[in-house]
Amino acid sequence: MGCFRGFTLFITSSLDEFRMKSFTKELWLNISERMDFINITVEVESAVAESSIKEGFCLVNAMHITASVFINDDEPGLHNDYKRWLEELAPHVPISRYDHNRTGEDNGDAHLKRQIMGREVTIAVTEGRLHFGTWEQIFYGEFDGRRNKRVLIKIIGE
Repeated sequence: MGCFRGFTLFITSSLDEFRMKSFTKELWLNISERMDFINITVEVESAVAESSIKEGFCLVNAMHITASVFINDDEPGLHNDYKRWLEELAPHVPISRYDHNRTGEDNGDAHLKRQIMGREVTIAVTEGRLHFGTWEQIFYGEFDGRRNKRVLIKIIGE
């Protein structure tokens, strides 16, 4: 029993009752375009089903510094808007505008685009399914394509 700001907390179960499970899966992608968005919702849903976890959380993480995972609507106009907006914020050319490209790279813009779009998402798992809002889908965002990259799916819960 503990007290916090006038509330009393009673712990009625022991940690032995909680047997948290974890499940890990990796997706490998090789996107032919320099920038594109790929809906990976079905693959993540499949991993959740394979995990047999009924209640918990699912982390989906782009495991490369020039790629992203984000949640939004699967609507082509929106994806085009994102691409145009990102290219206006961090244009690929001229590559000389980025100090990073002085290392011999040409992907300084891709690092900035990833920072804007985010590294990962976490989705609640309820009754063995991803607990989405209306229209929500999971996307892999590629900003420096044409090579193998991976996405980590990590599911924890009961």
